[in-house]
Amino acid sequence: MHTFKKSPVKLAIAAAGLMAFSTAQAVDYELWATDQSNSPRSGVTATSKGSDGSWLNIWSAGAINGFADGPTDAGLNGSPVPDIGCPINGGASSPAPCNIHDMFPDNLVESNAGGLTGATLADIGPIGRVHGAIPDPQHLYVNINFFKPGLGLVGIVDGRTKEAVALFRVTGTNTGRSLHMSFWNADGSQLLLANLHGRVLERIDIERDPDGNITAAHFNQSASMGVGATSIAAADSAKAYTGTNGAGNAMIGDVTGSYATEATAVDFTDANGDTICRQNGCSGGAIDGGRPGNVIVCPIVSANNKVFVTFGGGGLLIADADSTPMKIVGAYGNDVVNGAGCGGVEIAGKVFLNAGASASGAGATQSTFTQYRLSTSAFGDGDAAVTFKHNLPEPDVLFSDFSNTQTGGNSTGIGGFASNSGTLSTNTSGQIPGTTSRRDAHGMTPTMSGNFLHVVDRIQNNMEVFDTDTLAKSTYDLTSGNGCGEYGVTDDAGLPSNDPAPDLMATGPNNKYLFVAQRGPIPVTVGHAGQGSCPGAGIITLDAGSHGKSGSLKHVLRTSNTIAPADPISYGTATAGHNYTGAETSDIHGVSVRISTQ
Repeated sequence: MHTFKKSPVKLAIAAAGLMAFSTAQAVDYELWATDQSNSPRSGVTATSKGSDGSWLNIWSAGAINGFADGPTDAGLNGSPVPDIGCPINGGASSPAPCNIHDMFPDNLVESNAGGLTGATLADIGPIGRVHGAIPDPQHLYVNINFFKPGLGLVGIVDGRTKEAVALFRVTGTNTGRSLHMSFWNADGSQLLLANLHGRVLERIDIERDPDGNITAAHFNQSASMGVGATSIAAADSAKAYTGTNGAGNAMIGDVTGSYATEATAVDFTDANGDTICRQNGCSGGAIDGGRPGNVIVCPIVSANNKVFVTFGGGGLLIADADSTPMKIVGAYGNDVVNGAGCGGVEIAGKVFLNAGASASGAGATQSTFTQYRLSTSAFGDGDAAVTFKHNLPEPDVLFSDFSNTQTGGNSTGIGGFASNSGTLSTNTSGQIPGTTSRRDAHGMTPTMSGNFLHVVDRIQNNMEVFDTDTLAKSTYDLTSGNGCGEYGVTDDAGLPSNDPAPDLMATGPNNKYLFVAQRGPIPVTVGHAGQGSCPGAGIITLDAGSHGKSGSLKHVLRTSNTIAPADPISYGTATAGHNYTGAETSDIHGVSVRISTQ
């Protein structure tokens, strides 16, 4: 592996690294927002929501700062349109936003560990549903996560040029395949992949030159770690796609290693070293609820390269990312760490994780907001001989809402009273603001100092804020500033207004803003919790004098996409929400901040 220079700017990452900047230091940056709605492809009409293509919206710091200080542009509802595009056709910059089809052309050629397969990217069918894009620690590259069942693509883009660099497809197993999200390790030498439907934690090994430029990317099949209930066979191996990107330049990437036996390579067995099931239903046992549904949600990577793997059905596995294959070094049952957590961040050697409503259909009647904290130093190395203890050390439960339904492993709260027996395993109040009582903890981000952690409630439009020292909790309302109301969708009078439906978050580098992804009236994913009225990137201005404890959503960088669907009736439905009749399909799921390095 090449070494590279660790400049302060290149290593300033959203979450921990941004805290390294002084509050007075002005930093140039870009805001990236991923739109899950369809983007056009020559000769193809999308047949359903989020089925083909996606958009990258990128704003410069100048556009953001000028807008937040007072709207001056004549964009949608007065907000500035994305002002940074992506190169196509030999390097000419395309208009913003960037069409994902322009970045990753259909004619990219496919290979596996044995070489070219004879297939192209076009042969796997429509691509789309970009779920999020996260910069590497050097802020030179950004991962592109395509979350579409059966697809399983993850790309790497040069953040400076906006050109595609690499594209891979995760392993297809006997339970399926999909790529939910991927996360960089602390020095950018690994990209850890959540193969959700495949129930495998996978790894891409990255090589760099002394300046941090990626020179090689290897999908290392030998590193794979299965988490399913039964031995997982590699029904369809990992793939790499190379050729010429949309700007006319060569892409890199290959597939290495093999899916051999547990003794020699891949860890696809069904039980941990002490015979406790990774997922309930294997030949071993389960402790404290075990892990009943191991669809991987998010693999949160700590500074010491431990991967905290959250699951839809609850429970937690901690893996050592540096071992090959990756090895489990800690495990928790879903009674201890409840299900469907997505948010995760490390602050001062502690990983903060949450539990929310399931993304599956079952989540339509769930209500969950719970916040946990675990030490990153509590788990040993990846030696196969190490026998870890279950549910130790016990996580700190910073907050567990008293109204949480008895789902995802939760057995506490009002559902535990006999008078409410059978009534609090579900909450049928829907997701419409003002009538729903449901909760859904999701994205989170710290302030630059790390003193406060902001965690969204995707349904209630609240922000729960935790003092990371005292662990005290406070709350502010994202609707109080009426930013979403001012920049909302206007073509359906019945759509509830001022409904941000906040999702993933990012920290601004200048100690002034937090950014939050805001969902649209036609949510591509999590239709029972994700419907909102002002799709775009919300700008939360931190209150002066609060030291990052509170803020207000007064501005939204509004996005728009009115590509006509092939089936408009099914497009407009949202479970337990409003049956939207308008034309707006934009659906922002992720935001991230990339520090500009040139």
